[in-house]
Amino acid sequence: MLYPELGDKLVVTIMGACAQELYDRGHKENFFYLQHAMGLASSIGLGLALHLPHEKIVVLDGDGSVLMNLGTLATLARYRPRNLVHVIFDNGSLLSTGGFDSHTTSGITDLAAIARGAGVEHVAAVDSVVAFGEAAIEAFARDDLSVIVAKVAAVGPNHYGMDLQLPENAFRFKRWIAGRKP
Repeated sequence: MLYPELGDKLVVTIMGACAQELYDRGHKENFFYLQHAMGLASSIGLGLALHLPHEKIVVLDGDGSVLMNLGTLATLARYRPRNLVHVIFDNGSLLSTGGFDSHTTSGITDLAAIARGAGVEHVAAVDSVVAFGEAAIEAFARDDLSVIVAKVAAVGPNHYGMDLQLPENAFRFKRWIAGRKP
């Protein structure tokens, strides 16, 4: 559902299932797969959003990654980039690193509540495809920081592996951005 909407946006994904599923749908030069840096996709997204205010930035993240860098929600709220949409796929699992339960599995840790508590004004917590689609449409249209926490099943791709290595992806991503700068 989200893939067709990403063609004109800068997209940063965290490692693992999120990156692999996007790559398998069809790589685009505006996709940056932050391999081997769990917890930092939102930080990279924030840097891009602040440096490129004319671009819409989309971060595709996971619950395990956000839990490794909870401070990022406070930092996002502090700087409040108007062009950033942070999507957190909460599968309650560290799926890409062994499938262990994350802290959200028990229902005690609520990432949407943490984002709100950090000061993010536009937070959507969704648990259906329809609700996710509506939240994404609103976030992409909004001229303000948005966080979407989507509860999803702990099911990942049937394989992990990309032909595109991180250094090459970084260079190609940078060239794509440079070609768009006004």
